[in-house]
Amino acid sequence: MGFYDDEKTARQYIEMAEGYDGAELIQALHAHVPKGATILELGMGPGTDLNILNQSYTVTGSDTSQFFLDEYATKHPKADIIHLDAQHLDTDRVWDCVYSNKVLHHLDDAELENSLARQCKILAENGCIMHSFWRGSGVDEHQGLRFHNRTEDDIRNVVEKEFNILELATYNEMEPDDSIYVIASKK
Repeated sequence: MGFYDDEKTARQYIEMAEGYDGAELIQALHAHVPKGATILELGMGPGTDLNILNQSYTVTGSDTSQFFLDEYATKHPKADIIHLDAQHLDTDRVWDCVYSNKVLHHLDDAELENSLARQCKILAENGCIMHSFWRGSGVDEHQGLRFHNRTEDDIRNVVEKEFNILELATYNEMEPDDSIYVIASKK
């Protein structure tokens, strides 16, 4: 059982993440993705960003945690949510955009490269991605979870294999410039 599948640790995560959301990221996304577009959110967790995205887009939430999916479905029975692994993305569905907020940092470099290649395949023509990461170098571990910190160059090097970068910027989540987001269009 994974960290986010265990009810106790998933609830701890929900408490820790209280007050944080991707509203700033989603505002940047509006400049590149028109209202009404279809978006797949990877790693929706408790659904905080999913709720914000749903205000402007047609959104599918996904997670590998059945706990998060079940909790969200209980509160939002008509929501479009699917069990999906962010690396392999085993689905035939297609979206205009793939979005994640601090999810892909759990993937090592090869896994991230695989995920981005797969994302390219499930995007519509002219589709785009938006992902955020912790900014830095090295790997941190917390309660068995890996966090791969990334620099702007790290992100540029892997993203540009499949996508054209539209925006690559730092922002503040907990400390000044502790985070990076990338918005990129399918080549």
